[in-house]
Amino acid sequence: MVDSPSSVQNDHFCDWREGRGKEGAREAMKTFDELYLELAEKWRERTLGSGSVDALDKGIHHIGKKLLEEAAETWMAAEYEGAERVAEELSQLLYWSQLVMISVGLTPHDVYSRL
Repeated sequence: MVDSPSSVQNDHFCDWREGRGKEGAREAMKTFDELYLELAEKWRERTLGSGSVDALDKGIHHIGKKLLEEAAETWMAAEYEGAERVAEELSQLLYWSQLVMISVGLTPHDVYSRL
């Protein structure tokens, strides 16, 4: 069962802010902005063999269907699976969200300005 927002400990939030996992060790991870820059560069450079470039070439209809699929899988993981599966599905949801952004010409700044 996933913790409710009120049960999340402050030290867990601090570990996340400092880039530490459950064991407290530093983790190598990409930020939302770093992933966007990586994907946008692959698209701009037309990187051969890139699944992201292939998905963008298929168009917004294809990307939108994948976005909905990942949203449903995130929901189901939150209902029936643990936090690790939810995190995995959310990472895919963010990835496909970024492909939507690239497809329509948005940047993270465009999204952040509306949060």
